[in-house]
Amino acid sequence: MEILHVVILSVVEGITEFLPVSSTGHLILTSKLLGIATTEFLKTFEIAIQLGAIMAVVVLYFKRFLDLELDKKVLAAFLPTALVGFLLYPFIKGFLLGSSAVTLVSLFIGGLVLIFFKSEGKGLKIGFKEAILIGAFQSLSVIPGVSRAAATIIGGLIVGLDRKKATEFSFLLAVPTMIAATGYDLYKSASLFSSTDFGFLAIGFALSFVFAAISVKFLISYVANHDFRLFGVYRIVLALLFWLLVR
Repeated sequence: MEILHVVILSVVEGITEFLPVSSTGHLILTSKLLGIATTEFLKTFEIAIQLGAIMAVVVLYFKRFLDLELDKKVLAAFLPTALVGFLLYPFIKGFLLGSSAVTLVSLFIGGLVLIFFKSEGKGLKIGFKEAILIGAFQSLSVIPGVSRAAATIIGGLIVGLDRKKATEFSFLLAVPTMIAATGYDLYKSASLFSSTDFGFLAIGFALSFVFAAISVKFLISYVANHDFRLFGVYRIVLALLFWLLVR
């Protein structure tokens, strides 16, 4: 990887992490377009820079994390993904990550779901049952292209949350999910990397943090008056365009 690749991938990650368009899918497809070889470091980089984006939520929603009852529900929602990620880690890292075919199919199908899914939620509060169900939806996002944000937001709408609450819970749930994913991957892979590699990770972390903060504020403003169909259309167009470019 070159420094320009680091910058581009980090900006893409920051912008897309919290939008229902699949940041992992964007990173995989962007890497293909840039001609970056699918190495173990690239796979780890694509996971690790998500932590920078997640820290933007920690800063913006710091006071929400002081609510212990909410924290318990976030952790309960995290458990299904933790279990799936731990059990399927070799399959996820070895086969799913880096697969443009899986990513394109997931982007396309997810786009259809966002376009035709009509539920707006009823503004219900989140209980432990609802939290675990949202977490179960999030576990689908181990498939690149599904989008963690899309899966959790749709899960939130299905259990009865309104758009704003579903979106904000998706933000909060991202924190333990990505801290665990990044920490576990670095634990497995860190010994393989050079000091230059860690420098790239630091740059990626900082850039994704800045652009994720901007993206979070945009999405909260957007969902106040709009549904998610536009993101569905975007996903389908993107999948078709990338299919033509990388097939």
